[in-house]
Amino acid sequence: MSLHLDWLAAHMQHSDRYAAWIHQQFHYEYADQPLAQWQREFAEGQSNGEWSCLIAMDGERLLGGAALARNDLADRADLGPWLACVFVDPEARGQGLAEQLIEGICEAAKQRGVSRLYLHTQDKHDYYRKRGWQLLEGFQAWEKQQWLMVRDL
Repeated sequence: MSLHLDWLAAHMQHSDRYAAWIHQQFHYEYADQPLAQWQREFAEGQSNGEWSCLIAMDGERLLGGAALARNDLADRADLGPWLACVFVDPEARGQGLAEQLIEGICEAAKQRGVSRLYLHTQDKHDYYRKRGWQLLEGFQAWEKQQWLMVRDL
C-alpha cells in the first residue's frame, strides 16, 4: 500500500464519492438534504473553507477522510471550528487510518492558529476520549443521544 494524505481540493474527482459516503454514514443528519445538494455543498466547501477535507489514498484509490469544518452543528453556531466527516472505507479499517486523518486535521487547524477543535458524535465518544478529546455535554439531536466534545490543540 502506498498510503498518502492530501487535501481533497487537489483531488476533486473524489469529492462526490466522499460526500456520498458521508451522506450514507450519517444519514440521520442529512434526512432533509438530497444527496446531490450535499455533494454540491461539500464540493464548494473545498474551496470556500466550509468543509476542508483531508483524504487518505492508496495510489488513486480513496480510502477515507476527515474534514475541518467551519460549522458542523446548526444549534451551536457559537462553537467551531469542527472535526467532522470522519470516515474510512470499511475495507481499509483497522490500520489506524482514522487516527492519522484526525491528527492531520488537528495539526492543520493548529497551523491556522486554531486553539480548540470541537466534534459531535453519536456513538464514538470513547474512541475520541482515548485520543485526548474531552466530553463537554450530551444533547439530543436526530432523535438520538449525541456527545459534544472538545480538544485543546
